[in-house]
Amino acid sequence: MVKVEFLGPISKEPMELDIKSLNELSVILKDDSQVSSWLNSCAVALNDKIITSRDIELKSGDKVSLLPPVCGG
Repeated sequence: MVKVEFLGPISKEPMELDIKSLNELSVILKDDSQVSSWLNSCAVALNDKIITSRDIELKSGDKVSLLPPVCGG
Protein backbone atom coordinates (compact mmCIF):
# COMPACT_ATOMS: atom_id res chain seq x y z
CA MET A 1 0.00 0.00 0.00
CA VAL A 2 1.06 3.55 -0.75
CA LYS A 3 0.25 6.32 1.72
CA VAL A 4 -1.02 9.54 0.15
CA GLU A 5 -1.06 12.67 2.31
CA PHE A 6 -2.55 16.06 1.56
CA LEU A 7 -0.81 19.08 3.05
CA GLY A 8 -1.77 22.69 3.64
CA PRO A 9 -5.33 23.75 2.87
CA ILE A 10 -6.36 20.49 1.19
CA SER A 11 -8.95 19.27 3.68
CA LYS A 12 -8.57 15.53 3.24
CA GLU A 13 -7.41 12.76 5.51
CA PRO A 14 -4.46 10.60 4.33
CA MET A 15 -5.31 7.64 2.12
CA GLU A 16 -3.79 4.18 1.77
CA LEU A 17 -4.03 2.94 -1.82
CA ASP A 18 -2.88 -0.12 -3.73
CA ILE A 19 -1.39 1.72 -6.71
CA LYS A 20 1.73 1.24 -8.83
CA SER A 21 2.21 4.72 -10.35
CA LEU A 22 1.46 8.41 -9.99
CA ASN A 23 -0.64 8.15 -13.14
CA GLU A 24 -2.97 5.75 -11.30
CA LEU A 25 -3.15 8.17 -8.38
CA SER A 26 -3.97 11.05 -10.72
CA VAL A 27 -6.91 9.14 -12.20
CA ILE A 28 -8.28 8.42 -8.72
CA LEU A 29 -7.88 12.00 -7.48
CA LYS A 30 -9.42 13.64 -10.57
CA ASP A 31 -12.80 12.32 -9.39
CA ASP A 32 -12.33 13.56 -5.82
CA SER A 33 -14.01 16.95 -5.34
CA GLN A 34 -11.81 17.82 -2.33
CA VAL A 35 -8.60 17.38 -4.32
CA SER A 36 -9.29 17.77 -8.05
CA SER A 37 -9.07 21.57 -8.08
CA TRP A 38 -5.57 21.40 -6.54
CA LEU A 39 -4.03 18.82 -8.88
CA ASN A 40 -2.62 21.22 -11.48
CA SER A 41 -0.93 23.49 -8.95
CA CYS A 42 0.46 21.02 -6.40
CA ALA A 43 4.03 19.90 -6.13
CA VAL A 44 4.41 16.20 -5.47
CA ALA A 45 6.87 14.57 -3.11
CA LEU A 46 7.74 10.88 -3.01
CA ASN A 47 9.21 9.80 0.31
CA ASP A 48 9.82 13.47 1.18
CA LYS A 49 11.68 14.35 -2.07
CA ILE A 50 10.08 16.60 -4.68
CA ILE A 51 9.57 14.81 -8.01
CA THR A 52 8.57 16.06 -11.44
CA SER A 53 7.74 12.87 -13.36
CA ARG A 54 4.59 10.78 -13.15
CA ASP A 55 6.42 7.80 -14.63
CA ILE A 56 7.98 6.73 -11.34
CA GLU A 57 7.04 3.26 -10.15
CA LEU A 58 5.54 3.16 -6.66
CA LYS A 59 6.03 0.32 -4.22
CA SER A 60 4.41 -0.71 -1.00
CA GLY A 61 5.49 1.54 1.86
CA ASP A 62 6.04 4.63 -0.31
CA LYS A 63 4.60 7.97 0.81
CA VAL A 64 3.24 10.46 -1.71
CA SER A 65 2.60 14.02 -0.51
CA LEU A 66 0.61 16.67 -2.36
CA LEU A 67 1.95 20.12 -1.54
CA PRO A 68 -0.21 23.04 -2.66
CA PRO A 69 1.64 26.28 -3.42
CA VAL A 70 0.24 27.90 -0.27
CA CYS A 71 2.18 25.61 2.10
CA GLY A 72 4.95 28.16 2.48
CA GLY A 73 8.41 27.30 3.57
